[in-house]
Amino acid sequence: MPALSRQQLVVLLLLTLVWGVNWPVLKLGVQGFPPFTFRAVSLLLGLPLLGLAVRTQKLPLGLPRALWGQVLWLGLFNAVLWHALIISAVPMLSSGRAAILGYTMPIFSALLGALLFHDRLPARGWAGVAAAAAGVLLLLWNEMASMGGRPLGVALMLAAAAAWALGTRLLRRSRLDVPTLTLTFWMMAEATVAVCVLGLLFERDQWRLPGAGVTWAIVYNAALAIGFAQTAWFYLARGLPPLASTLSVMMIPVLGVFSGALWLGEQLHWQDWTAVVLMTAAIASVLWPTAPVRPPA
Repeated sequence: MPALSRQQLVVLLLLTLVWGVNWPVLKLGVQGFPPFTFRAVSLLLGLPLLGLAVRTQKLPLGLPRALWGQVLWLGLFNAVLWHALIISAVPMLSSGRAAILGYTMPIFSALLGALLFHDRLPARGWAGVAAAAAGVLLLLWNEMASMGGRPLGVALMLAAAAAWALGTRLLRRSRLDVPTLTLTFWMMAEATVAVCVLGLLFERDQWRLPGAGVTWAIVYNAALAIGFAQTAWFYLARGLPPLASTLSVMMIPVLGVFSGALWLGEQLHWQDWTAVVLMTAAIASVLWPTAPVRPPA
């Protein structure tokens, strides 16, 4: 695999920081506040920022009618299911463990690629998946007993990871002649409508003004986790091979675990530290450039 360009590397580092820190921010945002409403307000504020970015880049905002069906299908897996499922699960789990479960996505991506798309992974690709899987299991080690009483939260996060993995695969294989930023805007618009409907159906009797902490979490999500990070992710997902674009962000749950420990007092164990090494190995297995084959002299 070729090495990342400098631009891809910078985008990846910023994405990792923004999304990693966002897991404890999400947890703070939904404590005592309706989760669908929290996500809906964040999306409603973040979507105009995406639209402004499209206009600033002088890109077309409209979509040809012939592409509406494909964009809706991509948005269902890449945005709607992910946002709806994770925000339902976060109140049931610790922030770090929610991040870990969500980032089982690379494992689902590799399995779906082999089962549905007949991908043949190199040996080091499977080694990376194995290292990521081992890291996830280690990070969940001390949560197994408590999660037994919260199977719904676990199931929702795993379903979100599987949907995201399938969406990334479909996005990578799509041949839409649409700028990434424009495509991001419309997929996020679809998610905004869906989450607003969920909030209206299930939380209307809980609506109230957010406090200072929730307001800060909403602003962070709107400006950074949605306005910047969603665009950054789709840029990487369209520009890198599927396994690289998924395993490349595996440090996000590690950052989520440690930032959750710092901000929320979630306890760390030796498994967390070991998982850092495994996640780093998983990333290196797919991002380290392959040495070129030299012709015989």
